[in-house]
Amino acid sequence: MQLVSKYFPEISAKQTEQFEQLSTALHSWNEKINVISRKDLDQLEERHILHSLAIAKFIQFSPGTTIIDIGTGGGFPGLPLAILFPECKFTLVDSIAKKIRVVGELREATGLKNVHSFQERAEKVDQKFEFVVSRAVAAFPKFYNWTKPLISKAQRNKLPNGIIALKGGDLGQELGGFGKRIDTRNLSDWYDEEWFNTKKLVYLNI
Repeated sequence: MQLVSKYFPEISAKQTEQFEQLSTALHSWNEKINVISRKDLDQLEERHILHSLAIAKFIQFSPGTTIIDIGTGGGFPGLPLAILFPECKFTLVDSIAKKIRVVGELREATGLKNVHSFQERAEKVDQKFEFVVSRAVAAFPKFYNWTKPLISKAQRNKLPNGIIALKGGDLGQELGGFGKRIDTRNLSDWYDEEWFNTKKLVYLNI
């Protein structure tokens, strides 16, 4: 995990081992149940683990924070964040059963005790969380409508509760309706690798 260690030098030996376990287990399970493209799997650390951890460059979640990862797919960004923030509670949701099955296996392989996962559509989830996180699940206005009812009013972080999404490409039209409520960051401000030049983090205070 050279890139993770480069950008997060404070991680413990246990966390480093968990990131390695996550990588090994995902490579194994992806051969049985394809949840990540094989091309991307070759770049797993950069394009999935490090990409997910960009959220930790934006916010350091306080202990006890509740976070839901909507459309988690193979467990991203939820699993890497759960490794980095062991005192926070993560719920990983996807509408596709085989993906949630893989997430459960990855949770076991990494020994994560702060992760709960289940199959459901975003608009059907009936719980409250301080933050919703995602990676390019849907156009932001649609995603906002799905997830704004999930945001709790109880505050414990320096940043107000809300939605944090990792997106790519030109977002001008997609985000135009939110005006100054949207905070957009370029991942290239945090990471040197060329792949991140078109990647962004979008935060909306709910």
